[in-house]
Amino acid sequence: MHRVSQLPAKELADRLRLGRFQLRVGPYVYRLQSQLPQVIRGIEALYRDFPLAEPRSFTDYNIGIGHGGLAGRLRRKVEFRFEHQNPFPTIPIGQAFAFLEWGMNWCVSIHANEYLKLHAAAVARDGSAIIMPGVPGAGKSTLCAGLGLRGWRVLSDEHALVPPGTTSVIPLCRPVSLKNDSIALIKSFDSAAILGPTSEQTHKGTVAHMKADLTDDSHDISPIPARIMLFPKYARDEPQGLYPRSKTQSFILAAYHSFNFSLLGEVGFAAMRALIDGVSCYDLVYRDLDWAIQNVGELHDRDGRP
Repeated sequence: MHRVSQLPAKELADRLRLGRFQLRVGPYVYRLQSQLPQVIRGIEALYRDFPLAEPRSFTDYNIGIGHGGLAGRLRRKVEFRFEHQNPFPTIPIGQAFAFLEWGMNWCVSIHANEYLKLHAAAVARDGSAIIMPGVPGAGKSTLCAGLGLRGWRVLSDEHALVPPGTTSVIPLCRPVSLKNDSIALIKSFDSAAILGPTSEQTHKGTVAHMKADLTDDSHDISPIPARIMLFPKYARDEPQGLYPRSKTQSFILAAYHSFNFSLLGEVGFAAMRALIDGVSCYDLVYRDLDWAIQNVGELHDRDGRP
């Protein structure tokens, strides 16, 4: 299987420019088109170990990001294209790489309804996974990045894909999205962290993405059983703690964090029930990343092993 890093720089840029760059991400294939230097740099830094799809592979998501014409160039704006449509307004060119990442997330968010989809990070160790749902700002991405830098396998920062009737997670590893203070925190946490282009003054503030495929099996798409659902909350002014959460409360909150619970109807209800019945549920309140990682590790050793 060929990797992005095996492409000479000129060939990578040419494939992107011509829309012939096919990237395998978890169970999906993205065809990407862009000639923006920021996008090319980001892919070189963060996707270099990702597998390339075979040239004749079926493309799940055909996307592009660029100026979209003379007006875009003059205004220094870029557009996101999905199947030759423009689902979003243009944004400043300095936010181009973040726009690409958001658009790639969006593709899965509105499609891929063969799975119960949770807005959650997911990590794994020793053959079992932890699902970590959370709203923006809850600290799930920071915790996910920290765990990845301490040897955990990052399955996803954004989507926990659960086949209905199981507790398994389908790996969908992509760069971890860090925002604002989390960027400096992760840089100081581990100087080996690889970050891509920084996008400033976005609707989420300052955004940068961290390379997350840090284990040898990062791109294995075999399902991994989850045994823990953890609801993280970063809070500077609250006591740190790890607390059991009831199954009923966990069902309600996990459904709230699902992209398609309602869309799936009875299938979604049954899928969520099977998931919650099969995992132990906890709240984690933290302000110290090292403390959080230690406690997640101890929780996994207690509840997460087969």
